[in-house]
Amino acid sequence: MTPHPDGGFGHWPEPDDDFAPARPPRRTLRRRAVAVATCLITVGVTAVIVDRVAESRVESRTAEAFQQGMGTPARPSVEVRGFPVLPQLASGTLQHVDITAQDIPARGTSRPLPVTRLTVRLNELQTSGNADQAQAQAVDATAFLSYRDLSDALGLELQGDSATGRLRAQLILPFGGATTVSAAAAALAPNSIAFTDFNVSQGKLPAAGQALLAKMFAEPLQLRNIPEGMQLRSVTVGPSGLDAHFTGDTVTLRPPATV
Repeated sequence: MTPHPDGGFGHWPEPDDDFAPARPPRRTLRRRAVAVATCLITVGVTAVIVDRVAESRVESRTAEAFQQGMGTPARPSVEVRGFPVLPQLASGTLQHVDITAQDIPARGTSRPLPVTRLTVRLNELQTSGNADQAQAQAVDATAFLSYRDLSDALGLELQGDSATGRLRAQLILPFGGATTVSAAAAALAPNSIAFTDFNVSQGKLPAAGQALLAKMFAEPLQLRNIPEGMQLRSVTVGPSGLDAHFTGDTVTLRPPATV
C-alpha cells in the first residue's frame, strides 16, 4: 500500500485526462514556425527591395546633377556604395559614391583640352534638392587625357613613352627627313599641366622650328573642366594618354567659372 496524502493508505488517484494541459499538435507548431519564418523573410526582402529602389533613385539624381554641372554629353555611371542606403539618405549624407564620366568638355581656354574620362570617388556626399549641383567633403579622382585630345589641343601629334615618362612627337620636315622631339609632363598649380625639359631627341631641327616648338611647350595647359575644389597632384605618362590625379576637400560638382 502507498501512503495516502491524507495520512491513510490507499492508491494515488490516476490523473484525469480532462484536466491535463493541452499540447498543440506538432503539425500546428510546425506551421506556426513556417509562418513566422515566411513573415520575417518577406519583411527582409521587402526592406532590401525598398532600399535598392532608393539607391537607384539617388544614383539617378546624382548622375543628373553631375551631367548638368559638368556638361557631359551622356549621363555618367554612378554607384552608391554601402548598405543600407535609406539611413544614409535620412541623415542627408551618402558615405561613398563612385562616378565615372566620359568626354567632359573644356571651357574658357584658347587651347581646349577635354577630359576623356573622369573617375571620381566622393566621400560624404551631401544630398540636396538642387539637381544642378552636389557637394562632397572629400574627393579622390583621376582624369584620363587621351593623346588624341592632347594632340588636338597642342596642334601636334603626340605619343607617350611610359618607360621614360616622356611625351614625344615626330615631325616631318618641309624639305624631307624627320625629327623627334620630346618633353616631360608635370603637375602645375592651379590645375595645369606643364611641359618641361623640351629637347630634340632624334634628327635635326632648324633653330627657328626648335624655338617655335619650345615656346609651344613652354605654355602650360590649364584644365578648366574639373569640379571646383579639386587640386591636381600628379601627372603620369601612360601608353594611351595622361593620367592626372586629383584630390580635394569640400568639392562642389557644378560648372567652374569661365574666363
